[in-house]
Amino acid sequence: MKKVMTTIVAAVLMAASVQAQVQPKVLGESHAMMRVEQGIKYLLLPVQEKEENAHIAVLDGRNEMVKRLNVRLAVDKVDYYVPLEIEQAQLLDITFHGDRRTTGAVKDFACWKEMKYSDTFDTTNREKFRPAYHHTPLYGWMNDPNGMFYKDGLWHLYYQYNPYGSQWENMTWGHSTSKDLIHWEAQPLAIEPDWLGAVFSGSAIVDRNNTAGFGRNAVIAMYTSAGAAQTQSIAYSADGGQTFTKYAGNPVITFNAPDFRDPKVFWYEASSNGENNGGKWIVVLAVGQEVQFYSSTNLKEWKYESSFGRQYGNHDGVWECPDMLCFGNKWVLLLNINPGGPFGGSATQYFVGSFDGRTFTCEDNPSETKWMDYGKDHYATVTFHNAPEGRIVALPWMSNWQYANQVPTRQFRSANGLPRDLGLVKVGGETYLTSTPSKEVSVLRGKKVKQPTETCEIVVDVKGSANITLSNAKGEEVTMYYDAQKQTFAMDRTKSGDVSFSEAFPCVTIAPTFGNVRQLRFFIDRSSIEAFDSDGKMVMTNLVFPSEPYNNIKVKGGKATIYEINK
Repeated sequence: MKKVMTTIVAAVLMAASVQAQVQPKVLGESHAMMRVEQGIKYLLLPVQEKEENAHIAVLDGRNEMVKRLNVRLAVDKVDYYVPLEIEQAQLLDITFHGDRRTTGAVKDFACWKEMKYSDTFDTTNREKFRPAYHHTPLYGWMNDPNGMFYKDGLWHLYYQYNPYGSQWENMTWGHSTSKDLIHWEAQPLAIEPDWLGAVFSGSAIVDRNNTAGFGRNAVIAMYTSAGAAQTQSIAYSADGGQTFTKYAGNPVITFNAPDFRDPKVFWYEASSNGENNGGKWIVVLAVGQEVQFYSSTNLKEWKYESSFGRQYGNHDGVWECPDMLCFGNKWVLLLNINPGGPFGGSATQYFVGSFDGRTFTCEDNPSETKWMDYGKDHYATVTFHNAPEGRIVALPWMSNWQYANQVPTRQFRSANGLPRDLGLVKVGGETYLTSTPSKEVSVLRGKKVKQPTETCEIVVDVKGSANITLSNAKGEEVTMYYDAQKQTFAMDRTKSGDVSFSEAFPCVTIAPTFGNVRQLRFFIDRSSIEAFDSDGKMVMTNLVFPSEPYNNIKVKGGKATIYEINK
C-alpha cells in the first residue's frame, strides 16, 4: 500500500515549465520589482537555503497587495523550487535582506535567471530519508499538527506549513486527510495568513448543534493570528473542513502578552442532558509559562475563567500547544515546552487532575515533571476532536526545535509520529499517561522476515535486562538497553549515521519503564525509530539518518521477531 500523495498543485511532471526570462527593475541595492506574465498557473521560485529571506509583496492589477511572503531567493545557486500561484499576481515587490546582497549586484542574482513559469509542479519524492508510512508534506516545511478532527469516516490533519521553503516561515494551515490514519492524501491549503498575521496553531471542532450560528455540523477552526500581537481568530467550514471562511469579527480573544497562542477548544458537559442544557465551550491557551481557560456558548464571545501552571512542572521554556483530555473523572492537561525537554530542546509534559468547567486542579507533586515521550523527537502533541468509539487519539510532530531546520532533507522537512491511543495507568499511587500505537497501525504488519529493513516493525520479547543493536555495513548503529533492575530503557544514537548537522543531535535518551517490561515494539521508517513497551508506559521517539538502512540486528536477553511493512 503506497502512500497516497495527491499533489496540492495537481501536478506530476515539470515538462511544461519554461524559463521566465525575468527582467527585474532594480530600485536600489536591496530592492527590485518584476512583472508577472499571465495565463500560466505557477511562477516557480528558486530557493537557496543558506540565503536570508527576501520579503515579497504580491500586488494585483490595481497595485493592491493580495499576499506577502518570505522566500530565500537564490543568489548564486538553486537548491530547489517552490510554486507561487500566479492567479491575482501581476507585480512582485521584492526586498532582499542580509549581508549576501552586498557581495554582488541585485540584477545579477541567480533567481532572475532561474525562475520558471509552469502549469505544473513536480512533487516526485527525491529524498532518501522521507518516511514511507508516516505523514509528511509533499514539499516544504511542516511543524505542529493542529485543527485535527474526525467526521464522516475521514480523519482531518491540519499542520503548520510553509509552502515557500523547507525552513520555518510563512505559517499557514496545510491539510491532509485519511480514511485509516496511515495513508494520507494532500489537500489544498486550508487557512492562509491575512493582515492580522500568520496562521499559527489551533484546533477545530464539529459544531453539531449550531452553537456558533454557522450551520449544524459546521467545522469551526480556532487559531492564533500572529502579527504585531498574538490574538485568537476563528474560521468556519460548511463543506466538512475543505474550505474555510474567516469570521468577520476576528479577533475573538485578545490579551496583553507576547506569547498568547495555540487555542485548544473542547466541549465541557455541565450536565448529562446534552449540549443544550448547561454545557459550554472551553478554550485553553498557552500564555508564556502558564495556561488560561476561557468559556463561551457561541465560540465568538469568550469569558476568562482561570489560569494554571505557575508552580507546576517544567518552566525552562515557553509553554505551547496545550490540550485537555477527559478520562471519566480524571483530566489530563498536555503541555508542550521549548526548550526544557529532558534531553534538551522541545518535549511534551502533562499534568493529571480534575476540571470543573472553570479551574484545573492538579493532583501531581508541583516539583514533578511527567513526560509523555522520552525521546528527542516528540513535540507539539495534540489529539483529534470527535474520534470514534470515544478514543483519545494523539499525533506528535517528529522533530526538535534544536535542529528541525537543519536535518538533512530539502524537498520537505519533518514528519508526524505514528498515531497513538492514550490511556491512564496507576503506578505506585501515581496516575500516568499511556501511549500505544493506534489500532490502525496493525494494518502495516506484513510477513515475518529474517533481517531488518529500512521500513519494518521489530518485536522483542525480553526476560530480564536486554541489549538490542541495529547496525549496517558502514559501522553505523543504534543501541538500545532495557535495564530490568533500574527499570529504565535507553537509546543511543551517537553513532546512528549523519549526526554532523547539529551538536544537539548525537545523544543517549533514557526513559523510566514504570515496572517490568515483557515486550518492546520498534517501528523503523527510514529516518525514525519509535519504541513502545507493550503496555504503553514507556514511549521513545528518535530521528536517525543512516547512510544506508540498518540491515543487521543483535539481541542479548531477548528474542526478536521482524515484520515487513505493508506499504
